[in-house]
Amino acid sequence: MKKTFISAFALVSIGLTGCEKECSSSCGTIANDGIDLNTNCYWLEVRNECSGNKKKFCFDEDVWMENYVGEHFCVSGVAPW
Repeated sequence: MKKTFISAFALVSIGLTGCEKECSSSCGTIANDGIDLNTNCYWLEVRNECSGNKKKFCFDEDVWMENYVGEHFCVSGVAPW
């Protein structure tokens, strides 16, 4: 009985960890920032909170100045990355 319970528990555990959750978030942590003088782009690089992927986004100077590396940040109007 004990072996059956342990085997069933192991299968359930493997099944739960084997399924990846689909990322539907456009929020994350600011990983880096900078300015591209060639394109006048004030960029923030954001690490998505569920996929872990990083992506750079251009903003106006006001948004760039008010947000800092390490802070939580949501990007509106974009698909999850």
